[in-house]
Amino acid sequence: MSRRVRWRVVRRGKEKVDFIEIDHNLTLDEQGELDWTRLPDDTVIQLFSCLNYRDRASLSSTCRTWRSLGKSPCLWQVLDLRPHKCDAAAASSLASRCENLRKLWFRGPESADAIINLRAKNLREISCDGCRKMTDATLCVLAARHEVLECLQIGPDFCERISSDAVKAIAICCRKLHKLRISGIHEVDADAINALAKHCPNLMDIGFIDCRKVDETALGNVTSVRFLSVAGTTNIKWNLAVQQWSKLSHLIGLDVSRTDISPNAVSRFLSSSISLKVLCALNCPGLEEDATFVSNNNHKGKVLLAVFTDILKGVATLFGETQRNDRNVFLHLRNSMKEKKLDDILNWLEWIISNSLLRVSESNPPGLDDFWLNQGTNLLLSFMQSTQEEVQERAATALATFVVIDDENASIDTGRAEAVIRDDGIRLLLNLAKSWREGLQAEAAKAIANLSVNAKVAKAVADDGGIDILSNLARSVNRLVAEEAAGGLWNLSVGEEHKGAIAEAGGVKALVDLIFKWSSSNGGEGVLERAAGALANLAADDKCSIEVALVGGVHALVTLARSCKVEGVQEQAARALANLAAHGDSNSNNAAVGQEAGALDALVQLTRSPHDGVRQEAAGALWNLSFDDRNREAIAAAGGVEALVALARSCSNASHGLQERAAGALWGLSVSEANSIAIGREGGVAPLIALARSDAEVSL
Repeated sequence: MSRRVRWRVVRRGKEKVDFIEIDHNLTLDEQGELDWTRLPDDTVIQLFSCLNYRDRASLSSTCRTWRSLGKSPCLWQVLDLRPHKCDAAAASSLASRCENLRKLWFRGPESADAIINLRAKNLREISCDGCRKMTDATLCVLAARHEVLECLQIGPDFCERISSDAVKAIAICCRKLHKLRISGIHEVDADAINALAKHCPNLMDIGFIDCRKVDETALGNVTSVRFLSVAGTTNIKWNLAVQQWSKLSHLIGLDVSRTDISPNAVSRFLSSSISLKVLCALNCPGLEEDATFVSNNNHKGKVLLAVFTDILKGVATLFGETQRNDRNVFLHLRNSMKEKKLDDILNWLEWIISNSLLRVSESNPPGLDDFWLNQGTNLLLSFMQSTQEEVQERAATALATFVVIDDENASIDTGRAEAVIRDDGIRLLLNLAKSWREGLQAEAAKAIANLSVNAKVAKAVADDGGIDILSNLARSVNRLVAEEAAGGLWNLSVGEEHKGAIAEAGGVKALVDLIFKWSSSNGGEGVLERAAGALANLAADDKCSIEVALVGGVHALVTLARSCKVEGVQEQAARALANLAAHGDSNSNNAAVGQEAGALDALVQLTRSPHDGVRQEAAGALWNLSFDDRNREAIAAAGGVEALVALARSCSNASHGLQERAAGALWGLSVSEANSIAIGREGGVAPLIALARSDAEVSL
């Protein structure tokens, strides 16, 4: 009899009680606990499949049996290396597991150079992003080493160092290619496209996206193509394109989004292409500015998807769902899909629409407010439930982007943010954030962080358990995940009602731990700024301020103030120290900050920063610290009088906040007679009088 563990439900009246029924082959140890090492192999493998690669490795190291099971081929058919640094050594260490690898994601040209060390000759699908610096040589080697490749996607970055020569090499090496999508090439010439037509007879999906130039005539020779996207591509001769592409006998879907296509060219495509079923033309100004074309609903039996059409209704019509009025048509179609050919169409539509919505959200062109409120938001939320992970990620990224009005001032569009709430977007984002896939975690956390600038969204996030989720993600060893989670806690911590919940969820300790972890590492500046910013907000609350100090926050923040040279990190660290020291007699943090080795020297040094924000927060911290007698004298001993007089002298034309804090810090020091004399000796009286006469309400 095979060993197994079964869940049963026992009914006791109206109560349901779950318990584990243990097979007799699974024994309990002396403490009455289940011996997990005797679980069935298939159960352990299923457990491994629910973990990310790092956790799989940790679990594999627990015993010899699980180490062997952790290498099971079924666990290594798909590999996502995007969250990890992948060099030759890392790839070589994975090689023994990758013999049966079928699908691979990676990021950056450095990873591309290392991929050959995986020795995964049976790879069917490669997707890479962050490859702006990828060259022809790297791409040619990648193609030559993976001859059975069926799908190659490079983007959405602009791959300006890739030329037609690499496309031609791909065609010659990868003759089983079904799908090729490349972004941002300068030119795809006739030789390259004709090579695809000659050597890749099964090529059905082509995407030359955001390219400068594509040979229209040669594309007409790829007779196998069923789906074609030239979204964002410029310099297309549309008369020639219509003439050539309309002859493609298998062409079902055409994507011309974000191009300068004319109404006449669209009308000709719709009327002359026999096989074409759907034409996607999102954010095409030439169409949207033609009122006559917008009002024309005669599309010759084809489906046109544009910002002025009902996209969900159009998709439903494409699949024969003419009576359906569902805001999640994609999910309904996915659940009811039976034919693989129809599934291919749905996958393509999700991919090209989500890609265009992301690009549109990044450029944020005017005149699309109604589209985002009435259609765009719902489309993105639908795509977050796609079975395609890339579509889910891009939808989450677009949600994070389309709400932002002003990056510098953390300003977002209220209407768009509340549309996300209305359509149950917060729950969907939090579900994505709970995924084991780190790419989804990072993008969902970014969207939650940006949306939480809005108070209503912040409340919805907190009410749906988002604080616990973000606090857990802040503990991630993945830098991108931790950075976005810390950003979410930073925005949520603005609300007084959320501060206590963040502390209860362990968020304070998670943020402090992030500083300790990343303060000595390269590339962690984003994590450090967000963690310090969140702690600064939390430190403004008396109870949270005590929690920050208890978990080592004072030492962590002083470490940042002393050693980090990044403006944003310095500013937030100084602000956090200022808030920690601002509680007077209600707690001992004022004295604790002053007594931390190097704290006062670091703050005095920051008053000399070339950045007003850093100088303002450092002066504010010294002002708060000067209320303690011991700190007051220690600040003076650290050169604080000279530094603050120089600051007061230089800030007559600076912000009111900087003027106030410079004057306030000098006022705090002047309580001591010795310091008053020193201020006068340094020439501090004249700048103080000048500040008193300024428009700012300076406390002297």
